[in-house]
Amino acid sequence: MDCLFCAIIKGEIPSKKVYEDDSCYAFLDINPQAPVHCLVVPKEHIASVDAINSESADKVAAIFTAIPKIAASLGLTNGYRVVSNIGEDGCQSVKHLHFHILGGKKLSENMA
Repeated sequence: MDCLFCAIIKGEIPSKKVYEDDSCYAFLDINPQAPVHCLVVPKEHIASVDAINSESADKVAAIFTAIPKIAASLGLTNGYRVVSNIGEDGCQSVKHLHFHILGGKKLSENMA
């Protein structure tokens, strides 16, 4: 498997890690779309939200338990956005489930 995020998790590609636990790895996005832009990925390869099933649901739940901790550690005390892109029309550029944490300013209400 040739997956960019799997290589980052393994340390084969450098990243600016902001959080890690048994279930997930979080790092700063190299092309930030907000003053704070972090990616949170499961350590197990899951292709996208569409690939979440009963076997992987606990791993995804663990990510959502970690997200508030990650956001707080990044200083996002006044709110933030969590986004996941799915498939070609959703502009998913890496076929490994990931959640964007965006914040650090008042974000636009327009998401399109």
